[in-house]
Amino acid sequence: MIRRAFQVVARCGQQGALLRAPCILPGLNPASAFGSSTDSLVSRFCPEKTDLKDYALPNASWCPDMLSLYQEYLEKTKSDGWIKLPSFKSNREHIQGFQLPSGLAVASDKDDCRIFTRCIQVEGRGYEYVIFFHPSKKKSVCLFQPGPYLEGPPGFAHGGSLAAMMDETFSKTAYLAGEGLLTLSLNIRFKNLIPVGSLAVLNVDVEKIEDQKLYISCVTQSRDEQKVYAKSSGIFLQLQLEKESSQQ
Repeated sequence: MIRRAFQVVARCGQQGALLRAPCILPGLNPASAFGSSTDSLVSRFCPEKTDLKDYALPNASWCPDMLSLYQEYLEKTKSDGWIKLPSFKSNREHIQGFQLPSGLAVASDKDDCRIFTRCIQVEGRGYEYVIFFHPSKKKSVCLFQPGPYLEGPPGFAHGGSLAAMMDETFSKTAYLAGEGLLTLSLNIRFKNLIPVGSLAVLNVDVEKIEDQKLYISCVTQSRDEQKVYAKSSGIFLQLQLEKESSQQ
């Protein structure tokens, strides 16, 4: 099923390159695809009232830099257009009432699903992070503190943990900026190691939206911006969600 989906993606990429025109996946109506506004996407993603646990809130494991920068961006949500994104245990909970298009859906036990970056439940041991998104600027900032369960070289975070954090931040940004859902490519140039328990700041920008794809870049650095940990870029495919059959 997944192989078939990416074969379709590859064909769309080839057609787009040859014809220089947007390619709409089978099953999507070109007249209505990608018609959701950023405001409606943010509203769906960030429900005002919910009983779901938000994992992107301060806890006792957060280092001083993480806490203070979190407070700075929280203040910016009041007047500067930034939005703090909640982080639930599964992406299903962010898009309740919707599902992936036909051909990409798979059967699984919903109660047993957990997003990869929320798979370690002990506070401070794995991924501690929070994402802020600016709708009009189409950019995000992720505050990321890797725990000891993400260690690679002794005392430092594994490069794969940063790659996963970049992909997670890219995906949330791509979805809210233009219904980007699938990662087509992710390129990373590592510069320096991130000490376990310290703060890394991911600055993410949507460079352009073209031919049914979102092009995104990221610079990951220390809070004082004196050390760059990595630079990356990604391409995401626009794909409109479908309403679940049980929804009216």
